[in-house]
Amino acid sequence: MSYAPNTDIVIVGAGVIGLSIAWRARTRYGPTVTVVDPSPGRGASHAAAGMLTPVSELQYGEESLLRLGIESARRYPEFAAELADAAGLPSGYRACGTIAVALDADDRAVLKDLHTHQTRLGLHSTWLTSRECRRLEPMLSPAITGGLHVEDDHQIDNRRLVAALLAACDRAGVRLVRERVERILVTDERAHGVRLANGRELSADQVVLAAGCRSALIPGLPPEVVPAVRPIKGEILRLKVPPAMLPLLSRNVRGVVKGGSMYLVPRADGELVIGATEYELGHDTRVTAGGVYELLRDAHELVPGITELPLLETLAGLRPGSPDNAPILGRSALAGLVVATGHYRHGILLTPITADTVAEVLAGGTTPDLIVPFGPDRFAPAARKVMA
Repeated sequence: MSYAPNTDIVIVGAGVIGLSIAWRARTRYGPTVTVVDPSPGRGASHAAAGMLTPVSELQYGEESLLRLGIESARRYPEFAAELADAAGLPSGYRACGTIAVALDADDRAVLKDLHTHQTRLGLHSTWLTSRECRRLEPMLSPAITGGLHVEDDHQIDNRRLVAALLAACDRAGVRLVRERVERILVTDERAHGVRLANGRELSADQVVLAAGCRSALIPGLPPEVVPAVRPIKGEILRLKVPPAMLPLLSRNVRGVVKGGSMYLVPRADGELVIGATEYELGHDTRVTAGGVYELLRDAHELVPGITELPLLETLAGLRPGSPDNAPILGRSALAGLVVATGHYRHGILLTPITADTVAEVLAGGTTPDLIVPFGPDRFAPAARKVMA
């Protein structure tokens, strides 16, 4: 059966992943693109801190993901500049570096192990004494016991990034439909469009599933191609540094505090982002008193001056987690369906590389080597049994 498409590509989800794919595919290869989302940019992309820290956030056993993150970080300056020019808006990119600090002796041992692992992998980070940490960031507590300086781990203002992507997509002729996708349409073993909550259907040559943690909830797909994603709740705070106290911090601060981890991300405009808790509580996005208390307590341990700052916002977002904490990227086993979800903590970081590679896949090219390890088929039913 054949269908006359309303659009060449329909993208389900308008977070940074869906929007960046739409912009890159439209401007680089020229297809008609429609993005469908009732609240563009208001999910995990809105709640993120925007840290671009593949080295600082290195986890054991995630070397393939590390390579993807480093390559995406390498592309960020050019991506951000191109986006700002296309949108006529700032993209929020800031090359500021990151310092990771330890509160007590046990935390210091954790950071020392991380530094050894980074060095073993050929990554550049510099071990600092407590005094050296405070020389870089004078507002750090005298109680910290040491830290790591990673000059190439930067940040982007996620909300400026979303605004720039929306503007760039609009200027490029990407169509945005502010409706909920009720169903992905599949006929004759091929995805060929979506049905909206208002009953309207959009047909397309290709469907991109980029709906974050809701990617597994949209009906219509055969069970074997439903992406293995789940929501992971994270609470985050935004504070305001008064002009008289600027700069409170000049670079990202990651902290290991009594075995836990947290971060403080200073914006150029004086906003300070503090995060983030992690809970597996389904799709619950309520902010809890306990979560706010833990974040403020740990942040105060590292930077005592934060207690004087006005609290602007408390927010909880849902990260799209996968079984191996890595994104799910590429063509699925279902013809016509491309998947771009499961980015977990790294959605903002991996935006440039995801946009470039998925746009290439949509243009009919072979799957780029960088994303081959992250294909949807690794979570096919047989593979899931092996992993269990």
